[in-house]
Amino acid sequence: MTEHFSGNFTQQEPISEEAIEAAVAVMRHGRLHRYNLAGGEVGEVALLEEEFAALMGAKYCLAVASGGYALATALRAVGVKHGDKVLTNAFTLAPVPGSIAAVGAEPLYVGVTEQLTIDLDDLAAKAGQAKVLMLSHMRGHLCDMDRLMEICDAAGITVIEDCAHTMGASWNGTLSGRHGAIGCYSCQTYKHVNAGEGGLLITDDAEVAARAIMLSGSYMLFTRHKAAPAPEVFERVKFETPNISGRMDNLRAAILRPQLRDLSRQVARWNERYQILEAGLRGTPGLTVVERPEAEVYVGSSIQFLLLEWSAEAVQEVLARCLARGVELKWFGVPEPVAFTSRYDSWRYAPAQSLPESDRILAGIVDMRVPLTFSLEDCALIARIIRAEVSAVWQSAH
Repeated sequence: MTEHFSGNFTQQEPISEEAIEAAVAVMRHGRLHRYNLAGGEVGEVALLEEEFAALMGAKYCLAVASGGYALATALRAVGVKHGDKVLTNAFTLAPVPGSIAAVGAEPLYVGVTEQLTIDLDDLAAKAGQAKVLMLSHMRGHLCDMDRLMEICDAAGITVIEDCAHTMGASWNGTLSGRHGAIGCYSCQTYKHVNAGEGGLLITDDAEVAARAIMLSGSYMLFTRHKAAPAPEVFERVKFETPNISGRMDNLRAAILRPQLRDLSRQVARWNERYQILEAGLRGTPGLTVVERPEAEVYVGSSIQFLLLEWSAEAVQEVLARCLARGVELKWFGVPEPVAFTSRYDSWRYAPAQSLPESDRILAGIVDMRVPLTFSLEDCALIARIIRAEVSAVWQSAH
C-alpha cells in the first residue's frame, strides 16, 4: 500500500501555559505599550531585551516589531544612506533586499555555493564595492564565519547578520549573530520563537544601540530600557536620529520570554527531526544532501536538498508527486515568487545582475519546513516518500 502523510506543514506547537499566563497578566493590567508602566515596573519588553542580551552574550538588545524592521534599523544605525551599495546573498528571502531598498540603498548580490552559503570567493572579489554586508544565514546554513570576517575586516566592511533562521546556532563555538557588528533575529511564527511577528537586534556598539533605540521610537524614554547604553550616549544622537516607530509591545514580549528559556531544548528537538530526514534522504539517486560542516551547530527547523542539473519539468513532477502523498515541498527554481520562495532576480527594484553559477544552484534547491508538531516517525515517513518519488522520476529519466 502506498504510504501517505497527513500532517500539516504550517502547524506550530501551541503556546505554553506559562507564556499564556504571562500574556493574560499583561491583558489584565492593559499596559501593552512598552513605555506604559506602573510605578517601579520594568515591563515585559525591557526584561525580554535584558534576557536575550544575556543569552547571546551581547551588551545591548532592542526588541522591535519584526525581523525585517530589525534589519532596516541596523542598516540605518550603521549609517547606510540613500544610494549606497550593500552586499548581500543572492540566496535569501525578500525581507533582506527589501530592508536594503527601504533605506534607499542598492543590493549587490553575492553568489551561493552548493552548501547553500554565501560564496566567499565572490565576496572577496566584490569586497571593494560596498562598506556593509548584510549576511543572510539563509535557511540556517552558516558559512565559514572565520574566513568571512577576515575578508570583511581586511576590506573595512561592517557585517550585519540576518539570523532569522539561526537563533541558537553557532560557528566554532561563537553564537550566530555575534561575529558581526549587529545580529538581527525574527520572532515570526515560522522561526525559533513564536510571537506571530517580532524581531530582536543585538550589538556591543553603544552608539549603534542608541541610534537603533531612537529609530524604533523611544520618545526620549530611553532610560526605561535595561539592555541599553548609558544616557550620555543618547545625548550624542537623540536630536539627529528620526523616530521610525517599530517597537515591540509587552504582550508579544510576555509570550516570548518563556520560549527563550526553552530554546536549547527546542533546538535539540528540531535537530532530532532534521537528522532523521537527512539520513532517510542520503543515497537517493539524483538527490544531493547538503552536508553540514563540523564547525557548525545548526538548528534544523527546515531542510533543503539539491536536484542539480534536473530539468524544470522533472523537478515539478517530483513536487507534484510528493504533494499527492501529503508532502509539501518548495522549489527555488520557480520563475516567479511563490509563498516563501523568491530569487534575487525576482526583486526588480534592484539592478539586474548576472550570476550564472548561482542560477544553476538555485534551480536545484528544494526546501521543506520541519515543524515541531512532526513526530520522529512522521519525519521517517516523509523521508521515505521523498526518496521514493525522487527515485521514480530519476529512473524514468535515466
